Amino acid sequence: MTFTLAPHVSSVRTPGGMVLLNARTGRYWQMNDTGAFVLEHLLAGGTTASAADELRSRHPSAAHRVAADAVALLESLQSAKLVTW
Repeated sequence: MTFTLAPHVSSVRTPGGMVLLNARTGRYWQMNDTGAFVLEHLLAGGTTASAADELRSRHPSAAHRVAADAVALLESLQSAKLVTW
């Protein structure tokens, strides 16, 4: 499944992560570098599982929770209607 940002959402990469703006609500979402990586990975056609695999290799000490965190981020973005597929 390929994800895209919803048409009313714009994004900006920042030194510490990414900021999304929902133009319909005027609300901003701020993500750290890890969240930005997961979103960019999904937008490039990856899956939460492949994002988690990459994060495990980058952060072995957090290996036990990266898959759940990636899924939780995706669910939050979907719930907020920031991404579509």
